[in-house]
This record gives sequence, structure tokens and C-alpha cells, in this order.
Amino acid sequence: MKEWILKPQPEEGQIKTLQSQLNIHEILCALLIQRGVDHIEAARSFFRPELGSLHDPFLMKDMDKAIERLTQAIFEEEKILIYGDYDVDGTTSVALAYNFLKELSPNIFTYIPDRYTEGYGVSRKGIQWAIDHNIKLFITLDCGIRAVENIQVAKDHHIDVIICDHHLPGKELPPAVAILDPKQSDCTYPYDELSGCGIGYKLLEAFSIQNGIESNKLLDLLDLVAVSIASDIVPITGENRLLAWFGLKKLNNSPLPGFAALIDKAGMRTPLSISDVVFGIGPRINAAGRIGHAKTALDLLTQETKEDAYVFAEKLNLENQERRNYDESITATALDMIQVDGQVEKNSTVLYKKDWHKGVIGIVASRCIEHYYKPTIIMTESNGKITGSARSVNGFDIYTALENCSEHLIQFGGHKYAAGLTMEPDQLDNFTSAFEESVTLLIEEKQKTPIIEVDLEIELEDIDFKMFGILKQMGPFGPQNMQPVFCSKNVFLKKEARVLKEKHLKLFVSQAGTTNNFDVIGFGLGHFHNQLDTPFDIVYTIEENHYLGQTTLQLMLKDIRV
Repeated sequence: MKEWILKPQPEEGQIKTLQSQLNIHEILCALLIQRGVDHIEAARSFFRPELGSLHDPFLMKDMDKAIERLTQAIFEEEKILIYGDYDVDGTTSVALAYNFLKELSPNIFTYIPDRYTEGYGVSRKGIQWAIDHNIKLFITLDCGIRAVENIQVAKDHHIDVIICDHHLPGKELPPAVAILDPKQSDCTYPYDELSGCGIGYKLLEAFSIQNGIESNKLLDLLDLVAVSIASDIVPITGENRLLAWFGLKKLNNSPLPGFAALIDKAGMRTPLSISDVVFGIGPRINAAGRIGHAKTALDLLTQETKEDAYVFAEKLNLENQERRNYDESITATALDMIQVDGQVEKNSTVLYKKDWHKGVIGIVASRCIEHYYKPTIIMTESNGKITGSARSVNGFDIYTALENCSEHLIQFGGHKYAAGLTMEPDQLDNFTSAFEESVTLLIEEKQKTPIIEVDLEIELEDIDFKMFGILKQMGPFGPQNMQPVFCSKNVFLKKEARVLKEKHLKLFVSQAGTTNNFDVIGFGLGHFHNQLDTPFDIVYTIEENHYLGQTTLQLMLKDIRV
């Protein structure tokens, strides 16, 4: 059973005031006020974003130092290494910097670490590569803020480092010539939720301003920034919303050759939304680092023609299918183990199998939470050690829970909702018991129930194409600007409920007092099929459905209360 929580509702006076200014439905006004858009000027900038509203990149701490060193390296034709992580944010960041800088210098090189042999962040192997290849400037993207020891090695070998990162700094900062990270306590940059690729964009934006480079050269790469924002699940607010808005426009109208090839190979239909990127493009780029090496994704994103990009898009498609096969088979095994091992009654889920694929265990942890809503760790064997991925539930700090068990771990790292860990094999049983004790001690009763946040309760008669047209303009949707979720009460069936593919629910519903009838799709909700004889309540989002040349509105069901 999921708990429905109605978000704080705007005051009637606020709604009426905004409605008089905008002349739109009060439901839309209420949604805008919930998002902090409470007067006409705010609405104008919300619905009609302008790139001129981006903050001055030189407001970021150390930007002047970074630009001075980068400009020197370009003009003196020094060897420059662009280093990024193996996930979507990292690969798009490296592609962004490489595509921009390669036209300015013949000495631009790239490096992405191997997930299995080097791990996350700035690796010693990567530093050694830079030393061996006489690199003079080392630029990290989406990583580096905590790589104190390895960046010291670079400095000892007379390699200057510019760090572009968006993660929280530790107590000690690396010895870099410049650190661009708005999350530094003494950085006064007005927005600190940029993606790693977003930080890279600000670096190149400042470089363009300083050196008189026309803005179109950088704007042509904005689809990379949009894909990073979507895939790294950063808030779609402030500068991120601006960059995502224009980046999606670029992706849908004139995508980079690599994206164009990938969209074709994936069979995706434009216009793409943030959600389409998260579930269609992101997993395919990520699959490179999970199944093989992320260099395939970088190769895709740096091709100059769509035809050249096709071979890499095909490879990513195949690797993504392989990733899905691992995902499905391991998830099925994990769910069986939860039942057999008696973990259903526990407050946590901890599972280990030595031959599970390391590249998908984080995904499997999330899948298990969809079935058994509790903090979950999925582990496998790697290089003689047990390595795992932890995922949490809403409100529960899994990092703190791991801290309480750190005596059993070689290392761990992450944040409130996701973490990675490594231990010696002989510590598995001790750790499993200690983690269960830690979760039992820390978890609150309300954190044991999945939550659906509802924006507004509305009537079905309120829904029409005019309302939906404005609703769409409130995007792009993502964290802190989620697609609006509505609740309607006492709806009833106009036709018999159907179950599609043995698990999905298809309804046709109406509500007393209205002639509006809607198709309703509920993925994975087929178990409600025989419970809908009496009026029931629904929680849903509104979508367009295109079928046989006709466009209708349909409700995407999130939950039912009978």
C-alpha cells in the first residue's frame, strides 16, 4: 500500500491574483505557485527562458585562474588531457570539452577510466598515462574534488590540474591550480546544482567570453548538457532548467551526429522529453561503461557525421540489450532469494552472489526496492573482494547506516540514497547482521511505506487539450519540477477493465457530472483488475496518446484506492 501525500496547497487569494494576471485555469495557477512562480514576470521567464539569464561564469570561484591556465595551454600548444568518469555525466562532459577544444588545438587528448580495473574518479593509472604522454594540463570533469593523493602525484610530476566537479568537497582539497565546484563553502556562485557537464559548460563559456569566441560554437553542443542533466538526476531548476530547455530543443531539432544515430538505432520518436532521455538515451550511453568500456560512448559523441556514428550506436544498442538481460535475470534471482532466505520480514535486504555482473548490481538494488520497499544492498565478487551497491528508500540515509558498519568494510562512499562498498569475503555475515541492526535502529515507521506526492485533487471535467497544452510548457520535468501528479476521486468504469500482457491495467473511466471519459493505463497494476466494481480513487499524470493518426489525452495511472 502506497501513501498518498497532498502537497501544500496555495492560498485561494494567491491563485486568484495570479489568474487575473495570466488568464489561465486556476489549476495551472496553483501548479505554478507550488513551483515558486507567483507573479507575471516570474511566469514570463518560466515559460519563455532566455540564455541571457545564465549567470556570469566568472562568478564561480577560481574561474579566472582556470581560464588563464587553459588559455596559456591552448596558445602554447601544450598537451591537454580531458578526464571524465564512465557514466553519462562523465562521458558527455568529456565529449563537450573535446568537441569544443579540438578546433583550437591539435593537442587535446581524452581519458575515461575503466569501471572494473580503475573504479570511479581520478585513478592512479590515469595519472600515470598523463605522465607517460607528457601531459601539461589535466582537466577533470564530473570528478576530482576528493582525489587529493592522485592529484598530488600529478603536481609532483609538473602537471597542472583544473578540477570541474559538482560533488561535495572533503575536508582537504586537492592541490589543483583551479577548482570549479559551486559546492565549495567559500564559492559564492548563485547556483550549486549544475551537473558535471554543466560545470564544464561554464568553463568553456568563460573561455569563449575571455577569448572572443562566438557563442554558437558552444551552443551547438548544448544537447550534451541536456542529456547529462537528465541522466544525472539533478534538479530541473535555475540554470539547469535553462540549459535543459535549450539543450532539449537542440536535441530534437539538430542533434549531434552521435545522438542522431543513437535515436535512430533505438527507434525513438521525437520530440524527446527529459523522461525519454532518462529511459532511452541515458541507459544506452551508460551501458558502454557497464558492459564494456565507456570509450565507445565517447567515440559515439565525438563523431562528425551520422554515418560514422552508426557503428558506435549499434554497439551501444547491443550492449544495452546485454545489460537488460543481466538486469532481468539477476533481478529474478534476487527476488527469489529474498523469499527463500526469509528476508521479507527484515528491515533491510542484503544479497550476495559471486557471479553477478558488477555493472548492473546498482540497477538490481533499485528493482528489488520496487518489490520490497526497504534499504537494499546487492553484492558480487570482484578482484577477490566483495563489492556492492546500496540503494535507499525515501527519507532514509543509507550512508549513515553504512558508517555504523564501517568496521566490517574496506571502504565505502556515496550519499544519502546511493552508495558503493567493498569488504573482505570473510566479513559478509558479520556485515549483513550489522547492517540489519543499523537499519532497524535508524529507520522510521513512515520510511517503510512508499510515498506518492500529489500536486492537486481535480475533477476529470477539468482536463482538456487547452489545459494540457499549458501543462506541457511547464517542462522540462525532472527533480524539483516533476510532471504534475493529480488525484481524482469516485471515478467509475465505462467499460470492463482489461489486463494487458498479464500485468498492465487498461481502463476507460468517467466521473459523475461530466461527459469527459478517459483511457487509463496502469503499468504493473493488473492486480487491481477484479477490485473495481465500485467507484474508486486514482492518482495519475496526463499524457498524449498518438494512434492511427489521432491524438487523445490519456491518464497514466500511478495508484488506485478502492
